[in-house]
Amino acid sequence: MPRFDGTGPMGAGPATGRGMGPCAGRLGLGRRFGRFWGFGAVTNKEEKDLLERDVEVLEDELKAAKTRLEELKGKK
Repeated sequence: MPRFDGTGPMGAGPATGRGMGPCAGRLGLGRRFGRFWGFGAVTNKEEKDLLERDVEVLEDELKAAKTRLEELKGKK
């Protein structure tokens, strides 16, 4: 995020970039895929922890999407 002011890349808002910058934290793509690109090496334990966290986040998102879909079906 340029200027670290919450506006995201090109002023498009937060969470609109590639997750490569310092704002992404440990879960950012730069950290996650760095091992495969040869920089920012990630240990097997770190990779396992990242993947477990990804699974949790994706399961939560899927649950929210299913809940919202059921809400929309009920509003027909």
